Amino acid sequence: MDSLDKEILNEIQWSFPLVSEPYKELANRFHLTTDEMKNRISNLKSVGVLRQLSAIFDTRKLGYKSSLVAMSIEPDKLDYVANQINRHPGVSHNYERNHEYNLWFTLATPPGTDLKTEVDKFSKLGGIKKVRLLPTIKLFKIGVKLEMVDEKKQEVKPSEEKKQIVETKFVPTEKDKEFIRQLQKDLEVVDRPFLQAAKNLGMTEDQVFEQLKQYEKIGVMRRYAAILRHRDVGFTANGMIVWNVPEPRIEEVGEILGAFPQVSHCYQRPSYQDWQYNVFSMVHCKSIPEAEDVAKEIQQQIKVDDYRILFSSREFKKTRVEYFTENEFKIEETITV
Repeated sequence: MDSLDKEILNEIQWSFPLVSEPYKELANRFHLTTDEMKNRISNLKSVGVLRQLSAIFDTRKLGYKSSLVAMSIEPDKLDYVANQINRHPGVSHNYERNHEYNLWFTLATPPGTDLKTEVDKFSKLGGIKKVRLLPTIKLFKIGVKLEMVDEKKQEVKPSEEKKQIVETKFVPTEKDKEFIRQLQKDLEVVDRPFLQAAKNLGMTEDQVFEQLKQYEKIGVMRRYAAILRHRDVGFTANGMIVWNVPEPRIEEVGEILGAFPQVSHCYQRPSYQDWQYNVFSMVHCKSIPEAEDVAKEIQQQIKVDDYRILFSSREFKKTRVEYFTENEFKIEETITV
């Protein structure tokens, strides 16, 4: 990647143009020809840096239930258990982390299903010692943006304004579901990449953009943007900073954490007797010392002393949940030791 590639990646992580010819629009922003822009985007996809360009939908707004799940697994069974869990279509992220709870994954299940029932399916796997369900109690922030240009790194302070969402009840119709199936697909690098989806939906391109913007306004879509492969662009220290926040301060601390540009996700989650941490925040850095420095700077500003960072030492799975496409998951089908 050259410096221009990095600038382009910065731009499309947050501001991808919803117009008939988006690559032409991007080319104009960067004073390139359309073909030059398309070649750069295609190359970033082919080398694996750019994972996907698509609509990013809000799981809960679509009626899905989701949770972070922590498992304590016998080390010699970890790979086996992780690979079986990866088969579940609702598992999008699955990591080994440096803790007694050594496997952490996110699970989303469609409307009408029970999250705990799905997690209980994994109990047939050997080697699992403990399971902790950690659903979101309160969401303070979600939105990864990796700063690709070192010179543009922001100071570690709570400087971001919270995005305002219109709180509207949303029950997806069959039309909504088909729209979401089409727009969650990776965008092609062609002159009019939205045209095929529009045809499939019996809509014009402008109607598609209008619908996407409406979804964003009411929080059904978080944004239309690029998703990068963190490790491939140098962000190898992905730290989950967990905080033991006194109950009366949870709301205040969560809001402050969410305003740090370095924090991509921030949630309140339940605590347990053997897991006292109730606020979770994610940072993505290029080295472990850098992540530790960021955590220390944040700690000094939020004044919460009891925290720790769990780094992902291995990535077993990282993908996006495909909404409204699931089949029932049966763990028994391929259990082999």
